[in-house]
Amino acid sequence: MKAKNKIVQLTELAILTAIVIVLQLTGVAIRLPFLATPISLVLIPITLGAMILGPKAGAWLGFVFGAVVFITCAIMSLDPFTAYLFQNSPIMTACICLFKSTFAGLFSGLAFKYIKIKGKNSLFASFVASAITPIVNTGLFILGCLCISGTINGFISSADLGVSAPYFLIIGCAGINFLFEFAVNMILAPSLNGLYKTITKRLSK
Repeated sequence: MKAKNKIVQLTELAILTAIVIVLQLTGVAIRLPFLATPISLVLIPITLGAMILGPKAGAWLGFVFGAVVFITCAIMSLDPFTAYLFQNSPIMTACICLFKSTFAGLFSGLAFKYIKIKGKNSLFASFVASAITPIVNTGLFILGCLCISGTINGFISSADLGVSAPYFLIIGCAGINFLFEFAVNMILAPSLNGLYKTITKRLSK
């Protein structure tokens, strides 16, 4: 039985990993011209994996997300902003891409697990986990970029934007993106988690 459950979990993790990759590649290809960074739906499967499979799975899915971002947007230069950061601060760009989403998935899973252990409502735990993912992901992105504010200012100057680095990061990069990703994650992740629980209960009967 344990071996069977392990296989099921690995299968679910593989499916979620594939979804993360597909969604991120789609997000890179489809973007709004007035945003510095593309809007992504990838946080949904990351949060879902963190709730269903645990913090380690959430961290892995977040890492995969970050790795795809780094490869496509930085190395392959599919996103002008990320490519500029990589050309001028390659190590920090790699750290930002990989760490922000990895910790987002990890903390989301830890929060969900902790709240459930404390005997709180599972739906409440799913909403908290869904909120943590975009908050940590965006928060670490902004903090990481502020550590290389000189590079950010260089991009602002080259693009002739005429704004400060904090304004550009919070309003230009994170503003609309964060609000959209937060709202969508808060709606879809708990709903999909509830649907998953319903389906698994029926299949186990």
